[in-house]
Amino acid sequence: MAEIKTPKGSPSIDMTPMVDLAFLLVTFFMLAATFRTDEPVEVSIPSSIGDKEIPEKTLVLVTVDKGGRIFFSCTGEEVRKKVLAQMAAKYKVPLSEDNIKEFARITSIGCSMNQLPQYLSLDGEGRKNFPTETGIPSDSTHNELKDWVNFANREMLDYGKKMFEEESAKQGKNAAPLKADDYKPKFVLKAAMDAEYVRVKSAIETFRDLNLNNLNFVTSQEAAPVRH
Repeated sequence: MAEIKTPKGSPSIDMTPMVDLAFLLVTFFMLAATFRTDEPVEVSIPSSIGDKEIPEKTLVLVTVDKGGRIFFSCTGEEVRKKVLAQMAAKYKVPLSEDNIKEFARITSIGCSMNQLPQYLSLDGEGRKNFPTETGIPSDSTHNELKDWVNFANREMLDYGKKMFEEESAKQGKNAAPLKADDYKPKFVLKAAMDAEYVRVKSAIETFRDLNLNNLNFVTSQEAAPVRH
């Protein structure tokens, strides 16, 4: 009987589904991603060998750059809006709806309340070069930083409590219980290694005046020394 030979050829793979999947993934990430805004300040921080990590759920951050300018930031879009509303009411500063949306979006601010509408109307590069010598005022006669931190502390307490209750309710029966302390406000001071001491001291004293003594200092990680 004659042997039947099947034609030989290289197998082919239809790549159309893979291409479609790639485009779907790209589209998903483009729609779902939140692009980080430009930081208005960059600082070189001192190093340490500590390894304590600070939860960012309820963070209140004060930054001092090398020129002594002070910047303020806190996590939570709704928290930032509520804090801004209280600051605007106290200092009688009119803000547009666009100002409020921009404040909720950006990472931090570094100007007085009177300058804030102009500051918020600028883009990232404009805020970096904003003409201010002190950033947020923090001296004994006019301490706007104290009000920012105080209002943020109040709002963050409510925000953290609500978040803790919501996330605890979602926990499975066998999951480790969440720690309530992780949802309390975390106060952080990030100072440039060459920042003016007087300005750093004024920021520290602001927290002390509010009896917020659980202040953390941000440093860059350094390898621990080898012991022989």
